[in-house]
Amino acid sequence: MITSQSRTSSTTDQREGFLAKSIEEQTAKLPSDTFLWLALGSIATSLTLKITGREKDALFVGQWAPTFLLLGVYNKLVKQLGSDRTENRV
Repeated sequence: MITSQSRTSSTTDQREGFLAKSIEEQTAKLPSDTFLWLALGSIATSLTLKITGREKDALFVGQWAPTFLLLGVYNKLVKQLGSDRTENRV
């Protein structure tokens, strides 16, 4: 049986790296809906490419939408919770 004493975390002293913190500081300046508009633009561009017969390009561009949406979710979490909970004392 595992007790709460044996599950102590050894990651309490870790901090965000310089690169991650720098990226998060810059992306936090963007409005939250930026990534939503990028995803919608990707979908619209993909549809346009599909209509014009550029099938492979349409598939390539269409696959950007989920990435933009995931980046938007990450950006929102960073804005609400901060990049490193131990530094922000949350």
